[in-house]
Amino acid sequence: MKLAIDGGTPVRTKPFPPWPIHGEVEERALIEALRSGVWGIGGKHVPEFEARFAQFQDARHATCVVNGTAALEVALRAAGVGLGDEVVVPPYTFVATATAALSLGAIPVFADVDADTYLLDARCAEAAITDRTRAIVAVHVAGCPADLDALRAVARRHELRLIEDAAQAHGAAWRGRRVGAIGDLGCFSFQSSKNLCAGEGGAVLTDDDQLAETVWSLHNVGRVRTGAWYQHETLGWNYRMTEFQAALLLAQMERLPEQLARREESGRYLSRRLAEVPGVRPLARDDRVTAHAWHLFVFRYDAAAFGGRPRAEFLRALRAEGIPCSPGYVPLHHSPAVRVETARLLHALGRSPSPTAAPAGARLPVAERAGYEEGVWLTQNVLLAEREDLDDVVEAIAKVQRAR
Repeated sequence: MKLAIDGGTPVRTKPFPPWPIHGEVEERALIEALRSGVWGIGGKHVPEFEARFAQFQDARHATCVVNGTAALEVALRAAGVGLGDEVVVPPYTFVATATAALSLGAIPVFADVDADTYLLDARCAEAAITDRTRAIVAVHVAGCPADLDALRAVARRHELRLIEDAAQAHGAAWRGRRVGAIGDLGCFSFQSSKNLCAGEGGAVLTDDDQLAETVWSLHNVGRVRTGAWYQHETLGWNYRMTEFQAALLLAQMERLPEQLARREESGRYLSRRLAEVPGVRPLARDDRVTAHAWHLFVFRYDAAAFGGRPRAEFLRALRAEGIPCSPGYVPLHHSPAVRVETARLLHALGRSPSPTAAPAGARLPVAERAGYEEGVWLTQNVLLAEREDLDDVVEAIAKVQRAR
């Protein structure tokens, strides 16, 4: 059968489900917030959402902020990270995981990811620790929890804070407990593409009462809960969420359980079916992952099984068949923004670049293979589709493979 990219008939022309999904519930929530006359601090929607989201994620405390990047900055600062400190992060993640540290004057030190999961490898993280390290950031890429048992053990051994970057992991669970407060602090995003979204927004979760107070103060220009309006006890930011965002999130939470169940079913189905296609290896799932958020479906592409077709050509062929897909992250140790700012900061500190922060070649081989050769993402709305739509995904990939 002729490939669509070569003039053949595509497997599908039907669009996948739109995102975000909204209706009268969201309209009513926004109108209620509008008519309340309280659009920012002092309203009821933000504290109500904080309480509901904390409960949903099995955490004692949640503080809403303006976006996921702000959540990371606040969490790192609350963890004691500051000028000249080092933070161990995986290179296979969104740029904010590294730039949040840089914004505080701290150095992101990259540790490679596991070849089967693309999640932070605890052994690599431990090898990257120095006497300047203050925190480890475990990123739950695509909605799959990293190995929190191993990473918590590493953090305890070295007296470090463990921060969960759970921007893509709403509802994900490790050993039966939802992520976010399994580490010392957890960060979520509610940006437009996320499984729980309000256009923008974020949250910081923790079980630690003192950390919760610190986070609240940092996001509210250094105020204290029991203090006066113009009493600022520490340097903070105005990172407060609006009532409109919180109202939308409360409405979207009504949809989340059903969507999570659909994603889980779709993710397991695609994993099973695509494992039968030569050259396609869905990412592994640890048995201790008791709930996968399936923000993305990620698989490893083996060009040799596709007649040597480079990944970029495979992606173009797959899109021509009607399947939305992307190559995913550029490894952050190769990101110009991260490299330039890291070099500038190290120079200002009078320090030489860390080998792990330098251009890497073979130093972080798994992340580089994932970023440049192997990793393929299917967008999150694909996982909300019907079974026959998922069959089209499988058929399209198999079609390209047969044409090798």
